[in-house]
Amino acid sequence: MSSANHFALLGRDGEARTGVLTTPHGTVRTPAFMPVGTLGAMKGMHWREVRDAGTDIVLGNTYHLMLRPGAERIAELGGLQKFTTWNGPMLTDSGGFQVMSLAQLRKVKEQGVTFRSHIDGTAIELTPERAVEVQRLLGSDIAMQLDECVRLPAERSDIERAMQLSLRWAERSKRAFEGAPAGHMLFGIVQGGDVPALRHASARELTGIGFPGYAIGGLAVGEPQAVMLAMIEEAAPLLPQDRPRYLMGVGTPEDLLEAVARGIDMFDCVMPTRNGRHGMAFTRFGQINLRNARHADDPRPLDEESSWPASRTYSRAYLHHLVRSGETLGAMLLSEINIAYYQNLMQEMRAAIADGTFQEFRMRTREDWARGDIAPR
Repeated sequence: MSSANHFALLGRDGEARTGVLTTPHGTVRTPAFMPVGTLGAMKGMHWREVRDAGTDIVLGNTYHLMLRPGAERIAELGGLQKFTTWNGPMLTDSGGFQVMSLAQLRKVKEQGVTFRSHIDGTAIELTPERAVEVQRLLGSDIAMQLDECVRLPAERSDIERAMQLSLRWAERSKRAFEGAPAGHMLFGIVQGGDVPALRHASARELTGIGFPGYAIGGLAVGEPQAVMLAMIEEAAPLLPQDRPRYLMGVGTPEDLLEAVARGIDMFDCVMPTRNGRHGMAFTRFGQINLRNARHADDPRPLDEESSWPASRTYSRAYLHHLVRSGETLGAMLLSEINIAYYQNLMQEMRAAIADGTFQEFRMRTREDWARGDIAPR
């Protein structure tokens, strides 16, 4: 596998960075947020809405797609982009997160992980080599090494064992990725939990192996936000300046803002669509719970100044009605509103970094969130 650099760093403001990542299916403007299409679909949204909201790249899930409909079937049907009709860049995770989240159904050994399928209980082995094979069959632009993620808090001995295993799997993943089509990339993953020394060791050894991009994994798994940000501060400076940095599974708008301030370029999280399905809207005023009775008679839109039509068109009273009535349209509208807010936040951060005004933007955005929603007149 070539570790050629497909990332161009265009500007910096403090530690915050903006750039462009080139993939076989198009370019990705960074900082970038990747909506999560676990099963090859964005829950409650059409792909055109995802694209229209400003999304450059989306994420698919190796574990779930290999179980259903199957990586070989997707390959026969032309790959994940053709199968889903998402014709832009796509990143697939390796299944490593499921090693943690499906702890009741798996066993971890040196060779790999044995899962019990959550669908029918079938035993499935996922090794670093198989994880790479599945992702190549899916045809994703960016693949991830198989790693072991440990839920925090955890004993240092458990964190170190998983970190060392992930490094050995990184080497095997890189070998398995050799001969991949031109332009396709494999990212390595920094582990080490909440132990700075282990984060240092993982970052140094991983960069010694050499990858086109690097992820920071094993965060947003039970630790406080302050710990997450501290671990980013420990790991990010040790990663190559000319390679993209991806913080996996994160997070809230505040998480994104603060992580960008610490040098992170890429993110993914289910929060915009998951929270939308539960009646929560992300706005420049902070998060708004449309289930609350105070919205029942409120004729205002969520944000009359938003660039996204649904945010400035539908009244809070109507959204409240849809959510409380269990209407699917409510989940759909709030999901697209949330994705659009996240993508607008990323665009504003990119512009502020390019202009050298990121710190002012960061302060102003935090002040708007702290001020909160404005009560109706």
